[in-house]
Amino acid sequence: MKIVLTPDGPLDVRGTLARYHRWGEDPTNRVADDVFRRVLRVERRLLAYEVRWTGSVDDARIVIRIPGAGAAVGAAAVAEVRRILGLDFDLTGFYRMAKGDPALAPLVEPLYGLRPTLAPTPFEMLVGSITAQQINLSFAFACRARLVHRYGTPVRVGRETVWAFPEAARLAKARPRELRALKYSTRKAEYIRDLARAVVSGALDLEAISAAPTETVIARLTELRGLGRWTADWFLARCLGRGDICPAGDLAVRKAFDHYYGRGRALSEKAIRRRGDAWGQYQNLAVHYLLAGMRLAQPAVGGGT
Repeated sequence: MKIVLTPDGPLDVRGTLARYHRWGEDPTNRVADDVFRRVLRVERRLLAYEVRWTGSVDDARIVIRIPGAGAAVGAAAVAEVRRILGLDFDLTGFYRMAKGDPALAPLVEPLYGLRPTLAPTPFEMLVGSITAQQINLSFAFACRARLVHRYGTPVRVGRETVWAFPEAARLAKARPRELRALKYSTRKAEYIRDLARAVVSGALDLEAISAAPTETVIARLTELRGLGRWTADWFLARCLGRGDICPAGDLAVRKAFDHYYGRGRALSEKAIRRRGDAWGQYQNLAVHYLLAGMRLAQPAVGGGT
């Protein structure tokens, strides 16, 4: 099956997908030779697909190819690709708002068409967030890649191999010592195992949480051992794609705000949230652009995105 998508607004596909190889290997999201490859999980089936693109940033054309798929699978693939490319963000409206901000306005031209990617599934997002807690993103990517290779499922896509992210049932049976062998700390190993068990038992309904109001999402996630406000904020921003979210507790976010708005002083988390509130529904995009702006100035700087 071949499906063609036309984005609403500008889209820099290469720039948007760069987060899947900027800090290391991502076995579940492969970008090579201007092709994006991933495995779609539908009703216990694993279906590999490819995404290619043509045209300019202002006239991008996205082509999804998924072999032997019916209408339901095609719809699932479209929904996943829209998330991965951030197609539902109002980038045009954000640019109008950004023109009035002295820090954001100069970032629009060099980052034109850049969109945040959203995690395809809540479980994948939360495991990734636990992995990235209090470590640099290069080490986090390496740990996550080892986890995927150990517990995921390889699927061939043409000449490439892409790995389906591990199911919760598989990780629920993982022993902490097995995860420690993948360079996870003992606590993170327990956090991932306990998260997976909560999902499998139904104690944590990620589908219901994803549809809940923001404050409910924060409260429900932070009830779980190993998941704090940092994880909840990034879950809201990079899984649920909510526009009015500013992960003010993230170190890289705080550095970006200090750089652009601090005037030589460090801003408190409260001050950062207050500044973010002024952007309303565009907070998520604004944070994404500030972090990307920091990378333009200092390529070695990482971030929560």
